[in-house]
Amino acid sequence: MTSQHPTIGSLLRGLRARNGWTLKEMSERCGIPLSTLSKVEHDRLTLTYDKLLQLSQRLNIRMSELFAEQDEAAEPAVTARRSIGRIEDAIRVNTPNYDYYYLCPELRRKRMIPVLTRVRANSIREFGDLVRHSGEEYIHVLEGKVEVHTEFYDPIVLGPGESVYIDSNMGHAYIAAAGCDEALLLGVCSSADEQLLESLMTLHGEDTSPPPPAARRIAAPAPKPASPRARRARVAGTAAGKSKPAR
Repeated sequence: MTSQHPTIGSLLRGLRARNGWTLKEMSERCGIPLSTLSKVEHDRLTLTYDKLLQLSQRLNIRMSELFAEQDEAAEPAVTARRSIGRIEDAIRVNTPNYDYYYLCPELRRKRMIPVLTRVRANSIREFGDLVRHSGEEYIHVLEGKVEVHTEFYDPIVLGPGESVYIDSNMGHAYIAAAGCDEALLLGVCSSADEQLLESLMTLHGEDTSPPPPAARRIAAPAPKPASPRARRARVAGTAAGKSKPAR
């Protein structure tokens, strides 16, 4: 028996159908190659968070609307829905502190968000301000050791197989513990807010939108300004070169 829950591909097909767009028209509107959209609609490819955000911005719709279906009837109390959490289908978000993998992204109106998190920050100073969001969360350590910082409790260190359950409205941060470069966590965030996933996305920094197409390459670091001594030496060398007679 096949699963009845919608895939990202079927949701994109529904979005196109509701707007009367061809696949080519949608590609031109959102800036994503037609071949990529075709593979997504046929469930042969998924989209990263950057691409989903690009879709919502280019099409001028909320992120939550990308996952909205046409409701033909009231949703029953028992949906019997399910979703298989595969890492290749996850919405991937990379930040200076964490690599997030939001699992089961095709399910809409979720009251809990499962997420794999690779922790890379090694100090609370490197991490920055504690984060806060609605709801509660459960964190289980899969690999490495993590140091848990919370607003009202002393820091604690958790190893593989250990976990913590906290009120997410309380400031909190997870960093790799001393002697551990990285840690892998399995977390579940829960809230009565049906837009919880979208709310969590706002925590990933102000600049989570994809750059313009012409600027998508990784920019090289800007050269450091030359010191006054180096500038004087360069000017002197240029002048000396100009004064040499032509052979």
